[in-house]
Amino acid sequence: MYLHLGTDTIIRTKDILGIFDLDTSTISKRTRDTLRRAELEGRVINVSSELPKSFIVMAGRRPTIYISQISASTLKKRSGYIDDIKNI
Repeated sequence: MYLHLGTDTIIRTKDILGIFDLDTSTISKRTRDTLRRAELEGRVINVSSELPKSFIVMAGRRPTIYISQISASTLKKRSGYIDDIKNI
């Protein structure tokens, strides 16, 4: 299954390591340092045309981080939408 992150960006849900709320998770210094390091290494892709609300960590040899204007709770709901339909 795929997940739309905004502005023409779609990712595979099986590659998602985590979906995080930008406001609450960046309180931690460790998270801020990780995001900063990923940005310096060119592994951050900003797909937000508006105020960013979440970031998504993707699996891979060099994990990529997507910044999105869609809230983490909305992305989580979208990512499990098909699974919920299968259980009906």
